[in-house]
Amino acid sequence: MQQRIQAVVMGASWGGLDAYTRILGKLPANLPVPVLLVQHQHPSGGDKLPWILDTRTALRVVAPTDKTPLEPGSVYVAPPGYHMLVDVDHTVCFSLAAPVNYSRPSIDELFFSAGHVFGSNVLGIILTGANDDGAAGITYIKQRGGITMAQSPVTAEARVMPEAAIATGCVDEIHDLDDMGDMISALVFGLQA
Repeated sequence: MQQRIQAVVMGASWGGLDAYTRILGKLPANLPVPVLLVQHQHPSGGDKLPWILDTRTALRVVAPTDKTPLEPGSVYVAPPGYHMLVDVDHTVCFSLAAPVNYSRPSIDELFFSAGHVFGSNVLGIILTGANDDGAAGITYIKQRGGITMAQSPVTAEARVMPEAAIATGCVDEIHDLDDMGDMISALVFGLQA
């Protein structure tokens, strides 16, 4: 029986805007799964990231509110100052719990919730960044049977985050940034049941 991906979750910090632009720009509008992403942002920085990304991808980019349903072909961007989680009814929910790795939103928190809800049917991806947020989350996704990926540190603007994820031993695939969009599409479309 083939594994069926039901959601893609991604996390980035320093250098994330460029990384997300290059990846999302390669994903087709008919992507049959939702994409949820965390970009470390200062709470006072405003919430312009969804608008910026919406101009750079064929996917629908959403600035979600609490209980926004997850839909295929849509990208959900965590707002500054909140952890974005996946609820059991496949909606977005927010948390004001303490920052994790000095960050809120936290990549780990998104990955923990997505791993819990989707189990083996989630693809977790760690991109460029300057701390180890996401390493624990990628480990949890792998323990739940999900597929894991990291950006090649040599193509990362900040190597620490992908290196920390890779050091867990729980990353299935490592790719150069410019190959990641195509690899995501291949996994999502190729593994559909």
